[in-house]
Amino acid sequence: MAGVSGCLKYSMFFFNFLFWICGTLILALAIWVRVSKDGKEIVASGDNGTDPFIAVNILIAVGAIIMVLGFLGCCGAVKESRCMLLLFFIGLLLILFLQVAAGILGATFKSESSRLLNETLHENAKLLTQSTEEAKKFQDAMISFQTEFKCCGLVEGAEDWGQNFKYAQESCECPNMTESQCSPYQGFNVNKQTCLSLIKDLVEKNIIIVIGVAFGLAVIEILGLVFSMVLYCQIGSK
Repeated sequence: MAGVSGCLKYSMFFFNFLFWICGTLILALAIWVRVSKDGKEIVASGDNGTDPFIAVNILIAVGAIIMVLGFLGCCGAVKESRCMLLLFFIGLLLILFLQVAAGILGATFKSESSRLLNETLHENAKLLTQSTEEAKKFQDAMISFQTEFKCCGLVEGAEDWGQNFKYAQESCECPNMTESQCSPYQGFNVNKQTCLSLIKDLVEKNIIIVIGVAFGLAVIEILGLVFSMVLYCQIGSK
């Protein structure tokens, strides 16, 4: 009867040990953010009206699931436990299915999400002319964005700022004198490019990065499924 491949067995153990360490780090970081004073201040500083701890709670769940799967994979490989390997296989397969489902939903609603983003940015452009507390926070964020990415306004350029232009004047100023990049406004040369297109480009680039990471994880998960099932079959045929 065929024996269990030592190379496959310890490769499976090493892979899942790294998997378990990643889960432990994610869980520890998420718990620290959730319970520590400094962590709460970091999360609260980015509050945009929704529960700031939703993402942290999701990370806690993800870290815990990865830890459990890593533990099952390690113990299943070392102890040659078919039960643990089967549980590891089922858990990893469910995660893979969820990733595929999320990818399909993301592709289906891509145009809808693009439309919602466009509508949200057009609506937020109105905050640039207001003087409420909410508007001030958004204006500060826009000034930082304009300074970093050399743009001005959201939709109509510098005109979006209205009477508040004096607060954003420095961040809107165009360092170049070429007509293709600058345009005159109230006696100043300002960046002609609006921030709307840059924000859309950044969102699209981040989506591509997320898709790339998800694809890489899917490849690793498929390898984990194959190795665990091969080891499962080898143990059964001893």
